[in-house]
Amino acid sequence: MSSGVLEEAIKKAAIAWISVDDGPAYALWCMPVESSLAVISGPGEQFAPGLAEARSATVRLRGDHGGLIVRAEATVSRLVPGSPEWDEIAPQLAGKRLNASGPAEQVVARWAADGCALVRLTPGADSMAGAADLPAESHAAPPRETPARVETRRPFRLHRVRKR
Repeated sequence: MSSGVLEEAIKKAAIAWISVDDGPAYALWCMPVESSLAVISGPGEQFAPGLAEARSATVRLRGDHGGLIVRAEATVSRLVPGSPEWDEIAPQLAGKRLNASGPAEQVVARWAADGCALVRLTPGADSMAGAADLPAESHAAPPRETPARVETRRPFRLHRVRKR
């Protein structure tokens, strides 16, 4: 598979499944930047444990049909507030942020003040696995335990329901 598929998947990416080390993959919204992806995480933003401190991560991207088409190892580089890269990428990413509280300038200032991590993921074409190399099964896993899950109860019925 050519790296053209990887580049095209990056250009169209709005969401990517990203995992660090052997941890679970998290669906994170992202923004394409040249041949890489920009992702924000931290307080008040999306949950991506270990991504800010990682040197590499596994990125999975979907195709037009919604299924997995590319998996690649990516180099993770954290952007520092005030650097030229931060000043270029952060306002663009804040403009794409849905349900942002305030204009892009305020969002970028909040990210810098709260210590949010803006990372740039640059996938390597040499570590890419394309559609032919990907497994056919879904790899669906049972939901992880969380305090937010509640046990489903039978619905309340005022009168007896007859079975037919």
